[in-house]
Amino acid sequence: MQDLPTQLAIFPLPGAVLFPRWSLPLNIFEPRYLRMIDDAMSGTRLIGMIQTVGSAEGSDPAQLAKIGCAGRITSYSETDDGRYLISLTGICRFRWLRELPSGEPYRQVETDFSAYLSDLYDTPDSKMPDRDQLMTSLKGYTRRKTMEVDWEAVKNAPMETLVNALSSGCPFGMMEKQALLEAETVADRAMVLMALLDMDVPGDDPTTLQ
Repeated sequence: MQDLPTQLAIFPLPGAVLFPRWSLPLNIFEPRYLRMIDDAMSGTRLIGMIQTVGSAEGSDPAQLAKIGCAGRITSYSETDDGRYLISLTGICRFRWLRELPSGEPYRQVETDFSAYLSDLYDTPDSKMPDRDQLMTSLKGYTRRKTMEVDWEAVKNAPMETLVNALSSGCPFGMMEKQALLEAETVADRAMVLMALLDMDVPGDDPTTLQ
C-alpha cells in the first residue's frame, strides 16, 4: 500500500476500462497524453485510467467517474509518426477525492486506494463462482452475438483471469463496464458479469447449450 501514489495523472477515456491484474493496450497520439506518458516513464510508470461521465460543455472538462484503476506501463514503443503504443497492467482501483491544480496539460487527481487493497492479491478459484455457471452464461451470449470463443482456454484459465478477460473484452456499454469495475471483489465481478451475459440472451434454455 505504501507504494501507491496519493496523486495520479489520469487518462479519461470513455469505454476504456482497466481492470486490476489485467492488461489494456493503448495507442497514444494526443500531445497532452504523449507528455503524460513521458512524465510517467521518467517516474513511477503509473497512470490512472478512468471513464468520463457525460460530455464536456464549452471549456469545461468532462466529468469523471468516481472509480478508476491505476496501471503500470509494462510495454512501450514509439512509432515512426510519433505515437506511443503502450500496454498498461492494472495494479489497484482508486476513488479520486478531488482534482488537483496542475501546470501540466493533462489532469491529475488526489487518490484513495484504501477500499481496494484486495486488488493487490490473487483470488483463488475456491472463492469464485462455479465455472460451469459462467460457461453456460457465456455460451448463450456468444451464440446470440455469433462470436467465436476458444472454449479450451475458457475451461483451463484461472477464474480471475477469465473474469477479467471477459469483463474487458465483451462489448458491453460504458455503464456496464463501470459496474464491473466497481464490483467489490473479483467474485462479485463474476456475478455481475454473468448477470450481464444472461440479460443479453433472454429465453435461452441452458440445457440446449453445447
